[in-house]
Amino acid sequence: MAESVLIKLDLPGDLAHLKLPAALNTRLQALLDEQDRQGQLSQQERAEAEGLVNLAELLSLLKLRAQQATEHNGANVS
Repeated sequence: MAESVLIKLDLPGDLAHLKLPAALNTRLQALLDEQDRQGQLSQQERAEAEGLVNLAELLSLLKLRAQQATEHNGANVS
């Protein structure tokens, strides 16, 4: 049986800002470019890239859920 957990968060008024910060996105892109050039990353670089991807996915999911909650409550957020 699945369990639910309710977490209350103060979200930014502009949900477009709920994304990976520019510096972290730049680092992720550098790691992915390095992987393309070299064919692989070091173990430490791979762990870093995976962590950044997980963070980006979490932020995207939070943004989507926040948008759905806002729309469900009668306000439309883009």
